Amino acid sequence: MSSTTSEPNAQVKVLRHQASIVQQVVKMNTDGLSQADSLVQPSPAGNCMNWVVGHLVAVYNQVLPVVHQEPTSLHQSLTRYNRGSRPIQSASEALGIEELLAEWNEACARYDAGLKSMTAEELLQPAPMSPTNNPDETIGTLLNTISWHQSYHSGQTGLLRRLAGKDGAIA
Repeated sequence: MSSTTSEPNAQVKVLRHQASIVQQVVKMNTDGLSQADSLVQPSPAGNCMNWVVGHLVAVYNQVLPVVHQEPTSLHQSLTRYNRGSRPIQSASEALGIEELLAEWNEACARYDAGLKSMTAEELLQPAPMSPTNNPDETIGTLLNTISWHQSYHSGQTGLLRRLAGKDGAIA
């Protein structure tokens, strides 16, 4: 057995750590928010907390098969939250924030379980997709891009929490 498969993979450790932090940031920033709070729109433009949380789940659902995991049960219901979709304008367009948060936690657990089983060799394999249109995308570079993406949007949740009139959750 080569040393790359018998030793813990440093890149996987970093990805799992980053995903764990993102999950905690989202949890802290959504704590105590109502459905109405989750629908507060930033002005002059942007997406509400509800859309951001749904989008985070939708992105993990797209990448879960890459880490040998099944998408969550709401997978088909999350197209409203895909990249490029227009901002949510009314409550009737949105899933419930509690439902989205439950789905978020499930997606995070599946993502972590999938990452845990990844080998160094798998990370070097060509990726089945590339959100950055990188012709040389590997599974490793794709997962790094996903980590950056999820971190970017988790940071937005802090601002959206304050726009909903709540105190900041992270000191």
